[in-house]
Amino acid sequence: MDLESTPTPLLTAAGEVAVAAARCAPGAEARRRLDPEVVKSLVVAGFPRHFVPAECGGNPGTFLELNRAVSAVGEGCTATAWCASLAAHVSRMAAHLPAEGYREVWADGPDALLVASLTPAGRAETTPGGYRLTGKWPFVSAIDHAEWALLASTADDGRARVFAVPRSAWRTADTWENVGMAATGSNTVLVEDVFVPAARTVSRDDLFAGRATDSDAPCHAVPMQSTTMMFAVPALGAAKGALKSWVDHVTPRIRAAAAAPAPALPGMPTFNRAAHDVVLTRSAAEIDAAELLLERAAVTADLGPAITVLDTTRTWRDCAVATESLVAVVNRLFRAVGTTGQNSANPVQRFWRDVNSLAGHQGLQVESASTAYAHQVIRV
Repeated sequence: MDLESTPTPLLTAAGEVAVAAARCAPGAEARRRLDPEVVKSLVVAGFPRHFVPAECGGNPGTFLELNRAVSAVGEGCTATAWCASLAAHVSRMAAHLPAEGYREVWADGPDALLVASLTPAGRAETTPGGYRLTGKWPFVSAIDHAEWALLASTADDGRARVFAVPRSAWRTADTWENVGMAATGSNTVLVEDVFVPAARTVSRDDLFAGRATDSDAPCHAVPMQSTTMMFAVPALGAAKGALKSWVDHVTPRIRAAAAAPAPALPGMPTFNRAAHDVVLTRSAAEIDAAELLLERAAVTADLGPAITVLDTTRTWRDCAVATESLVAVVNRLFRAVGTTGQNSANPVQRFWRDVNSLAGHQGLQVESASTAYAHQVIRV
């Protein structure tokens, strides 16, 4: 597979977002939310509009282009890449609403920042013209910057639905205190007896199956599990960023040892260049292998309605396994950077915390993906 990325406006802008995100990362971690200027940059770059219907000003893009752009952002800051990825993918989800509903969401243009929680919570009571929604949804990334939220809840008929709710309809509880992915600001959303018209809701089953109500764009006809790369690709960028930071840290040490070789002190090991070479080689190769899996996942998602169940489970498998491999890479780099490199000022430790936190997402668990995939391959 050709990994050469043809420059596109999104990919070019992603590099600029990465630079700003890396610069602002320490402060964003301390405040536990992205810097507003970084959020503005990812919006201007085009992440939220990437899958927005053309009639609303979007230009439904490809998963492959998005993968590469998210990875580029992740080299600067994992949390920013996570929010950029979700901004695009949640817009894709919103396109499953009836046209009347998604036109309301994007009434002011295609750059609205959307967030989501798809785990059913609270309750939705049927009322004339729609539903009355009440509930609490934790772990909603970038909620402080969002204009709309997609929130899943079980309706009084026992079926789960997803509701599009404007910012004016919720309040936020500051509950995000995690050691990793701190800057995502994944706080809790609270909604109290808010009316949601029928046009701003869609069956959760239809959303997960890729059955859009009024859009026939291929990117809106993709099963949800075929888009698991939305959670995995930020880890790819993080591993690349960690490797670059590791190289920047060890290169002066290697050069100094080469320029002035000296015998080790009694009882101490000698400087071993080969140990660094092995860390670099294994890490770079494993990142490339994970990238190949995630590129194939994106190419598969770009098939749209032609995706098979086996394709979907293979993609889920690949995203979970790629993430597991990337975690191992970053863990290796964290150990190999040494005590001096584990200082809080060194980005390696931030990538290490973020990747291990990210990998805990339920969509990236190898056991669940294995069961789904194996049951398609081995039928009993």
